[in-house]
Amino acid sequence: MSSTSQRADDQDLLPEETDEQSEASEAEAAAASAAEEPETSSELPLDHVFEILKNERRRTVLHYLKEHGGTVSLGELAEHVAAVENGTTVAQVTSNERKCVYVGLYQCHLPKMDNMDIVEFNQNRGRISLGPNAEQLYEYLEESDEVDRPWPLYYGSLTAAGTLLLAASQLGVALLTPTLVSVVVLFGIVGVATAQSLDQRQTD
Repeated sequence: MSSTSQRADDQDLLPEETDEQSEASEAEAAAASAAEEPETSSELPLDHVFEILKNERRRTVLHYLKEHGGTVSLGELAEHVAAVENGTTVAQVTSNERKCVYVGLYQCHLPKMDNMDIVEFNQNRGRISLGPNAEQLYEYLEESDEVDRPWPLYYGSLTAAGTLLLAASQLGVALLTPTLVSVVVLFGIVGVATAQSLDQRQTD
């Protein structure tokens, strides 16, 4: 083949090669542009919102992430949640308390929230941040927190009422006997305990 023919063949191929390179460049540019675009939120169904918020541990996670902003580590988050749940400080959380919360967050709560784009959970690195759908939950979060029952107050009130009734029975108040007072208080405690148990099952 003459050099003239070879040059002609090469020239015929150049436009095709240029088109392929151009398409590749456009594809790369589109991919880079898509990566740079911020994630958009989608409207979560209310049942999904309430499913997340009915659990106290998940509510604690949302409070912590909003207060701190940015990205937090799983270990840091687990220590905070364990401290809240055990009514203590982060410094006083035991290794068992921290491990229990850590496992629950890693295996259950964070993946569930990540699937709904409420948080961004990088399991390999153990890093968590708020997701694009998180803001939808905060308008309901305060209402959900108010639903928590002050169970210690209920038990304390029953104890105080029982003490007063028992004292009244000792003073000879009509129809009040120690036995009757004991029965009333016992039924009250059982009723409150049953209500607390049902409430905890609903929030698990």
